[in-house]
Parts: sequence; C-alpha cells; structure tokens
Amino acid sequence: MTRRRFLKMAGLLSIAAAGAAAGGAYGFGVEPNQIGVERVTIPLARLPGAFDGMTIAQLSDLHYGPYVSHEHLAQSIQMTNALNPDLIVLTGDLVNKSWKYIQPCAELLRGLQAPYGVFAVMGNHDYWVGYLDMILRALRQNGVQLLRNQAVPLTRGRSTFYLVGLDDLWQDLTDLSRALSAVPHNACKVVLMHEPDYADVCAQAEVDLQLSGHSHGGQVRLPFLGPLVLPRFGEKYPMGLARAGNFTQVYTTRGIGLLPPPIRFNCPPEITFLTLTTG
Repeated sequence: MTRRRFLKMAGLLSIAAAGAAAGGAYGFGVEPNQIGVERVTIPLARLPGAFDGMTIAQLSDLHYGPYVSHEHLAQSIQMTNALNPDLIVLTGDLVNKSWKYIQPCAELLRGLQAPYGVFAVMGNHDYWVGYLDMILRALRQNGVQLLRNQAVPLTRGRSTFYLVGLDDLWQDLTDLSRALSAVPHNACKVVLMHEPDYADVCAQAEVDLQLSGHSHGGQVRLPFLGPLVLPRFGEKYPMGLARAGNFTQVYTTRGIGLLPPPIRFNCPPEITFLTLTTG
C-alpha cells in the first residue's frame, strides 16, 4: 500500500469514527428530548356526524423512571394540554422499573385536561413493576380512568361512540368479548390496546380504530433498514397508521419515553394528535 493510499484510508476511517461518535451523542443526548406532535386525520365510516372533528391526544410508553425524567413528562403534559384535545388517552407502560415511580407519575398525569376526560390502559411494564393495587389507586385518585376490558359510551347530543380499553396482551389478560359485551355491534368503536399486533383480532370484531404503543417505533431506525429491534406483539404494526383487514385501522405511536439502551435515532418521541372524521 502506498503512503498516499494509506493516508486516504486513515482519513476515511477517522471520518467514519467521528460520524459514529456524533451519531451516538445525538441518539443519547438530543433526539430522546425532541418531543414532537404527529397530527393524524382518520376517517371512520361509522363515526356519528356529531363527532365529526373529534380530537384525541394519545400519550404512550411514558416509562417514567430511571430513563425518563420529571421534566420530560411534565413537558409532554404541557404540550398535550396546549393542543386542547377533546379526549386524552394513555396506551400503557406508564411507569418503569420500580414502584417508587407510580405516585409521582400519577400526580403529574393529574395535570392532563380534556372535556371528555383522561383514559388509560395497562402495558406489560406496568405489570412487571408490580404493585397493581398501588397503580390502580394512584390513577383513580389523580383523575385517570383506567379501563380493563371495559367500554364507556361517549355522547354528544343523541349520538354515541364507544371507547374500549383492553387489558394487557403480554400478561394474557385481554378479553375483547367481555369488553364489547354491552356495545351494539354496529356502533363505532375506538379501542385502546397497548400491543399493536392485537389489531388482527380487533379486525375480526369489526373494531373501527385501535390505538396502541409498545413498540416505540423501534427507537433506532436506520435508513433503508428500518428498526433494528421490535418487541413481541409489536412487529407487524410498529409505527404509524395501518389497516388490519379490510375495515379496522390501527395507529401505533412511537411514545414519549424509552427503554435501555436509552437512545433514539431517526425515531423521536411523539405526542399523537388525532382528528376523527366521518368518511
């Protein structure tokens, strides 16, 4: 190898190493804090006309704990309220690692405000933290309505659509039949379900829309390659809006928190602002 070629290769390697170091610094220190708002309009064929333009803010995968600070969650809540949504939903994994994060997380969530209320479902990490009674009590005391295989009617005038919350799939606690037992078959149904791949089951029940999290979008998405790792039950519908079957739609948010390694690349944290329309 000539000296000139050696110096050229050494220079290229130095540039590559510097790029990798800069990318790592960005992924650890910058992008995880760049909370954005994804605005998505979703037409639903059975949505009553009275709800045309109904807005829903979706927060998911807060993972309040060692890797997600008080300031990060407080900023997310402030940004959510600034959107003035009609309804706020939390699609699981509220806390992470330890029971000591349960009460502080719930107290922060008390700041969420929407005319139709704040509803939540459990995620697998919520169960892995344990202390279920503490979670249930903390959410209830701070104005968050937890749905566990339950449906609630939302009314506007004489019109109604149903918000359905399903318990966690990873824990084998999901019971869609029970949740829909009192819901008219032809009614418009929006389901909150932590794990997005359950949409294939919801499609069989002709659910109109499923809102999910769980996958974080992969946290690291490389150009042309996509996500490096996706979790169980979050592989088929990992991010964004998709169809499950011919009728059901599913939206999977990237969430606002993260898990170790605490890095996001090409996959920033997301508050989702959904507008439902008749169509």
